[in-house]
Amino acid sequence: MEWDAPAIILDVRPFGEGDAIATVMTEAHGAHRGLARGGASRGRAATWQPGNLAQLRWVGRLADQLGSFSAELIHPAAALAMDDPLQLAMLSAACAVAEGALPEREAHPRVFDGLLHLIARLPAGPGMLAGQVRWEALVLADLGYGLDLSACPVTGATEGLVHVSPKSGRALTAAGAGKWAPRMLPLPAFLLGAGAGDPVQWRDGLRLTGHFLARDVFGLRHMALPLARQALYDRVARMTETESDA
Repeated sequence: MEWDAPAIILDVRPFGEGDAIATVMTEAHGAHRGLARGGASRGRAATWQPGNLAQLRWVGRLADQLGSFSAELIHPAAALAMDDPLQLAMLSAACAVAEGALPEREAHPRVFDGLLHLIARLPAGPGMLAGQVRWEALVLADLGYGLDLSACPVTGATEGLVHVSPKSGRALTAAGAGKWAPRMLPLPAFLLGAGAGDPVQWRDGLRLTGHFLARDVFGLRHMALPLARQALYDRVARMTETESDA
């Protein structure tokens, strides 16, 4: 058994002397684990970094075996993000979410394509945080936990949506939320197609998708939201504090 495809490296853990267990994602095979021979060695470690795009070959005797990987680097996203703490935090968070949220060997082509475009556009700057939140919303939708931002279930309004119910994931207007507004999650305007947002909206967006990822995806597997994802939220929250001080 074997396949060959472009893949995003999601996670790499040392195994034995110089090898590694890698989790990658491809369009057709989804999240897939395998043995990366020499993946932790000095000569190949630069290829096997989370966030990198590689042409990957997987070989196994049987389809359900761990199998082994060989790789040719296509795009060194990890190295390109190394000098920018925010880019690196975004890359690490996206890879950690994909690695932990997606069922192994289950194809999610929309999620793969979205992550591929997100990684390619990380150098565009902080504005890509809106893209990261949209991608996380796509992950939720693809796994069957999509947010419903189409209309307020109380008033029926399709405009003026400013909250999201933390229980149902449905958008609400201020009037629809009523006295329960303080318990609602803020709905950033960029999720409704209004611009690229600002640090406060990015923070609120990460809080929104993080709530449902933690409850409906990671929580159902008795797992916590990845530390890299929490670190990204904390970094963006500090950005809002800096702006308010200014």
